[in-house]
Amino acid sequence: MNQLGHPSDAPKDCTACERLTAFRRGNIEKYPDFFNAPVPSFGDASARLLIVGMAPGLKGANRTGRPFTGDYAGDTLFTCLEKAGLASGTYSKDPCDSLQLEDTMIVNAVRCVPPQNKPTAAEINQCRPFLIDLIERMQGVKVYLTLGRIAHDSLLRTLGLKLKDYPFGHAAHHPLPNGRHIVDSYHCSRYNTNTGRLTEAMFLDALTLCTALMKD
Repeated sequence: MNQLGHPSDAPKDCTACERLTAFRRGNIEKYPDFFNAPVPSFGDASARLLIVGMAPGLKGANRTGRPFTGDYAGDTLFTCLEKAGLASGTYSKDPCDSLQLEDTMIVNAVRCVPPQNKPTAAEINQCRPFLIDLIERMQGVKVYLTLGRIAHDSLLRTLGLKLKDYPFGHAAHHPLPNGRHIVDSYHCSRYNTNTGRLTEAMFLDALTLCTALMKD
C-alpha cells in the first residue's frame, strides 16, 4: 500500500536534536507555509526496496513534507524510478501529485533539514532509532539502496555491520549475512549531476541491479 508516513516516523514536534530543532523553529518564522517538521517516509510499507537518503532539502522536502519532493535530486530520482518500473503516475514536485512508488519505500537517515545541508554525526546517531524501527517493521525488504556515503554508513550502523567490510562505491553490491543486499549510488544531488559524477545512465544501472536482486 502506497503511503506517506509510517508508524516509525519521527513525531512532528521532535526535539531530539537541539540544533535541528532551533533551525526548524527559525524556518517556521521565515517560511510559515513550509512543512517545517521531520519529513516522513514515503512509499509502499510492504516494499522489497528501501531507498535511504541523507536528509531533507530546505526548500525541497522540508517545504513539501515528502522525501525528495521539490528537491533538485528528486527530478533525477523519480524520473529514474519510473523508467525502472518502480514508480507510476506524474511527479510534479507536489505531495498531492499522482506519483506512486511501486514496491519501493524512501526514507532519509536524518528526518529534519540540517543547516547548510550538513547533519552532524551526533544528529545522524540521534535520528537512527527511527531508521532502526522502520527496518524492523519492513520485513519484506530484500534490497537497500543507499544514496551517498552518509546514508550508506548510517544504514550499516543501523544493521550492526562494520563499515570496513562494506566499502561505499557507486553501483557497489554488498550481499548481507541475512540474505538481503545493499546497493550503493552516488547521491543524485545537483552537484553530482551537474559535474557528471552521476549521470542518469549511471543511476539507472544501480536501479537495474536493485530490481534484479529484488526478484531473487
